[in-house]
Amino acid sequence: MAPAPERTAPEPARPRGRRHAWDEVPRWQIYLPLGIYLLFTLIPFYWIMLFALRPAGSTSLVPWPMTFDHFQKVWTERSFGTYFTNSVYVGIATLVLTTVVALAGGYALARFDFKVKRGFMLALLCSQFVPGALLLVPLFQIFARLSMINSLGSVIIAETVFQLPLSMILISGFIRNVPYSLEEAAWVDGCNRLTAFRIVVLPLLRPGLIAVGSFAFVHAWNHFLFALMFLSDQSKQTIPVGLNTLMSADSVDLGALAAGGIIAAVPVVIVFAFIQKWLITGFSAGAVKG
Repeated sequence: MAPAPERTAPEPARPRGRRHAWDEVPRWQIYLPLGIYLLFTLIPFYWIMLFALRPAGSTSLVPWPMTFDHFQKVWTERSFGTYFTNSVYVGIATLVLTTVVALAGGYALARFDFKVKRGFMLALLCSQFVPGALLLVPLFQIFARLSMINSLGSVIIAETVFQLPLSMILISGFIRNVPYSLEEAAWVDGCNRLTAFRIVVLPLLRPGLIAVGSFAFVHAWNHFLFALMFLSDQSKQTIPVGLNTLMSADSVDLGALAAGGIIAAVPVVIVFAFIQKWLITGFSAGAVKG
């Protein structure tokens, strides 16, 4: 009888999938650049906190003893309380108007076909290449004829018009992701188009509406040009213009300027901290091609 063949050890199973080059990169080569970038990003924030919290004339690199005199000065003596209120009013009004108008226009772009649809979409896209400075002269003439100069309404309308093209494009993309069959099912159940949109489609648009609304609010909060040109009364100025008043040709109060910058930045940081998840979801969904 012939001897039984020797059994060889089975070859180790090869890992499925192809290994990428970054799988073999040491961890420190990833974390070191990220740490440097984080340090580079946080140093300006620490610097502005340092000037805002340390006493005037101090050269210490640590804000101690800590003082809030700069905040009190800009809030009371520099009328930042009034500027803050005006900015909140302009931001919320711009948010509401932009969201409502963009929602109606975005639904029309997503659900209806008309002859000039492609040309209208092209015009919306091209309008994003027009800088806001080019709109100052025609907008000023229009508001002057309407007796709206030195009124917060002029800034709100200008900010809304400036934000509408991008907002309509984003919302139309988000509506395209909602199945049209859901609306048809609501029509079969007896709903008209408006009721079906309110009951079926609108709840699914929450991330997109939050994204568009937050983007409009932040832009209106930070925009400097329209408020500077259309508002002449100091009691109607907004936060960006108020920050500009802290700088003069002769001197700059660094402590007051840093405190005003923190006051201007805190509301935006709070808004983004609460809506971060919805903001990312809304922008990613609105950018999908339908």
